Amino acid sequence: MTISKNVIYFFILLHIFGCEKVDDISILIPTPSHFPKIEYPPSNLPSKKKLAFGKLLFFDTRLSLDSTLSCASCHLPEYAFSDTTAVSIGVGGSLGKRNAPTLLNVAYEKLFNKDGGVTKLDIFALVPIEDHNEMGISILELSKRLSKDVTLQKTANEIYGRNIDAFVISRSLSSYVRSLISAESKYDSFYVNQITLSEIEERGRKLFFSPSVNCSYCHSGILFTNQAFENNGTKETYLDQGRKLVTGKAEDWGKFKVPSLRNVKMTAPYMHDGSFNTLQQVIAHYNNGGKNHVNKNSLIKPLNLSDQDQRDLLAFLHTLTDKKYIEY
Repeated sequence: MTISKNVIYFFILLHIFGCEKVDDISILIPTPSHFPKIEYPPSNLPSKKKLAFGKLLFFDTRLSLDSTLSCASCHLPEYAFSDTTAVSIGVGGSLGKRNAPTLLNVAYEKLFNKDGGVTKLDIFALVPIEDHNEMGISILELSKRLSKDVTLQKTANEIYGRNIDAFVISRSLSSYVRSLISAESKYDSFYVNQITLSEIEERGRKLFFSPSVNCSYCHSGILFTNQAFENNGTKETYLDQGRKLVTGKAEDWGKFKVPSLRNVKMTAPYMHDGSFNTLQQVIAHYNNGGKNHVNKNSLIKPLNLSDQDQRDLLAFLHTLTDKKYIEY
């Protein structure tokens, strides 16, 4: 009998996640004291088997129509679970519509997709799976495909008491990505008074939180995002309507969800369409006040930062890097 690599990988993961005698959530998904408490849906509490099963699916290319792409193809662990291209390449060489965001700390997000069109993480995976520009396979066809794997089918029944279907696939994937917590950056060590920042990093931190620069209005809190939807003046004309696609409101045209700046050094290119290649370009954009658009946030205006100020800000942003997942 031939045992597939996926099956072997599953049992390795199950051994790793199965070290605990019970499904203690604080052990399965540890979070530091300075981070918010994760709110788990009662219908999908994490367990060691769910995390192992979800991780297996996340790296499984069978989730795409032509079996060439996995979730990890566009959410690369070594780049904070983001992609390195402006938009990701889907099945058959098709191009996605928006820049792939990081999945780190997605457990804390309230709305999903850059327009907030998905309201629950537990169903979010269905969007890229069925999108013809991404993985391009119907969830029914995928369920049938995975059901042919006897080991996966048996495991699905053990965990959920049902055969592999949309519920099992989406809940397993969401359980796994909820476990991707990033809280071990240099800034975190500073925040809990374990270290001090360098002079240039400290100057950048003060600028970041200053009323004059006011980066922290949108990129607020320990997660560095207020999770609101803003137009930041990257375009004069937005072909992608952004939040308006969901609300239908003209005032939401060109507004996109404010991303977390955690690990921002590793998630280039930037903006909803990946139109900025470097953080220096991003800082220059805000320093110049952005482009004119009727919905642009009024806080975005010329900052008159010196070259040194911009280098200071860049140095501070680099302190938000957590290298834990680089060799994941």
